[in-house]
Amino acid sequence: MPFPLARRTAVVAAALLAPCTLLSAPAAAQEIRRGGTLVIGSTQTPRHLNGAVQSGIATAMPATQIFASPLRFDDKWNPQPYLAESWKLADDGQSLTLNLRKNAVFHDGKPITSADVAFSIMAIKANHPFQTMLGPVEKVDTPDPYTAIIRMSTPHPAIVLAMSPALAPILPKHIYGDGQDLKNHPRNSTDVVGSGPFRMTEFKPSQRIVLERFDKFFLQGKPYLDKLIVNITPDAASLMLGFERGDVQMVPFARPEARLAANPQVTQTPKGYDGIGAINWLAFNLTRKPLSDGAVRKAIATSIDKNFITKALMSGFATPTDGPIVAASPFAVTDLVRYPVDLRKAAEMLDAAGYKAGANGERFRIAIDYLPGSDDQQKNVAEYIRGQLKKVGITVEVRASADFPSWAKRLATHDFDMSMDIVFNWGDPIIGVHRTYLSTNIKPIIWTNTQSYANPKVDELLNAAGSIVDPTKRKAYYATFQKIVTDELPLVFINQVPYHTLTNKKVGNPPTTIWGPMSPMDEVYLKQAHDPHEKRIRAGVDPR
Repeated sequence: MPFPLARRTAVVAAALLAPCTLLSAPAAAQEIRRGGTLVIGSTQTPRHLNGAVQSGIATAMPATQIFASPLRFDDKWNPQPYLAESWKLADDGQSLTLNLRKNAVFHDGKPITSADVAFSIMAIKANHPFQTMLGPVEKVDTPDPYTAIIRMSTPHPAIVLAMSPALAPILPKHIYGDGQDLKNHPRNSTDVVGSGPFRMTEFKPSQRIVLERFDKFFLQGKPYLDKLIVNITPDAASLMLGFERGDVQMVPFARPEARLAANPQVTQTPKGYDGIGAINWLAFNLTRKPLSDGAVRKAIATSIDKNFITKALMSGFATPTDGPIVAASPFAVTDLVRYPVDLRKAAEMLDAAGYKAGANGERFRIAIDYLPGSDDQQKNVAEYIRGQLKKVGITVEVRASADFPSWAKRLATHDFDMSMDIVFNWGDPIIGVHRTYLSTNIKPIIWTNTQSYANPKVDELLNAAGSIVDPTKRKAYYATFQKIVTDELPLVFINQVPYHTLTNKKVGNPPTTIWGPMSPMDEVYLKQAHDPHEKRIRAGVDPR
């Protein structure tokens, strides 16, 4: 369960003032083997590798290895130093000072300075789909090469969390500040120069990403691995076969496999997903009839049996959900509008809304898309919804997309009726929830308000909550927001996603911080040699 908010806030506040330590505790008590190649399996195909302008698993997992962020977090929500060796949030909550390391360089050897941090923060603010994440940021001052001061117009309760690896990659200004459109910059995919523990040596979309150890990484003796390879296998069943054969040693963002539980060579853990807060939902395009009619959306919701989905289609691993904020969040409430399954009532609702069945029993036709690569959460649910809606007279076409970029383009261009989707809360509603519902965030970008939902009251509630530091006061605003959204229903919330990381027992220190596999893997190692020349080292000791 995610860290309780009061304790989480206290820990963050204390960390701002206390001396900072590196994330080396898990490795310190054991002998670490340096070297070797870790192969990670993924079903997700990234469009590119620049996390400053793109969200999602496909980009974040490799991007957090290539690019470093100001801070990182441990498994207890404690902020830890990374590119910033220390930091301080001002008493008025309107500025965050980052004191950068003086030994950090980009992969091309150029030093990382406050100018790069300032450029990156403002680039993220301008281009990232999470517009509320850095919404209050006005500018970044750089009084010297190793001090960056983020200035904000209002207090920002999530600003420290927003400095996390997948959210705040620090880019080289000398490459990306050339005036080209950052979203389509050629260096997002080719000859990528980062600041993290691994450098990209190969990127073949839909096939693999090869990352090699950066020998001048600013954390001495890290990373332990010589190489990371992300093998992209769109078919989940084929990916699991590769894992069982040993072709792949780690599969993150996976569902637990009951048949693997007895395998002594495999570890399955849910640890590492506390900050993510993934919700599986059905999204509506509110600009298209008849889905623009709230009565139709409610009838569709009343046709869906979430318990059947989670128990039968997901083997009991998932938990039904009814609202936009995950149940473990301190901001979640139980006072929501719910839609118990009732096919007779759903049909009556459609009749009352004026959508009578024709002679052939059909009321209207719509299509449903789904995010490729996660059949149990996406394709199977889409097929189930098609069957359920047929029972109430709605004909549904299930549309498959070749890969993630194809599906993402459909949603970004609003070329859909309905779509299954998996969307993250990202630890704080400001970062992961606001973006879906603010009318100011209706953009041609995936994982914004692609539903085109607009309610001035919701805008007012979220904007107010985003500038309140006190968690009790914030919760009151979020409670009203959740009631409105579950009544107006721009989305049908289906289940919380039961992500697990599957690893071969040879893998040491698998990522289990709050961001899990979307964290730098500089402390991951292999317990058995893949390379006869690899060396054993003690954690924190540089053998070079």
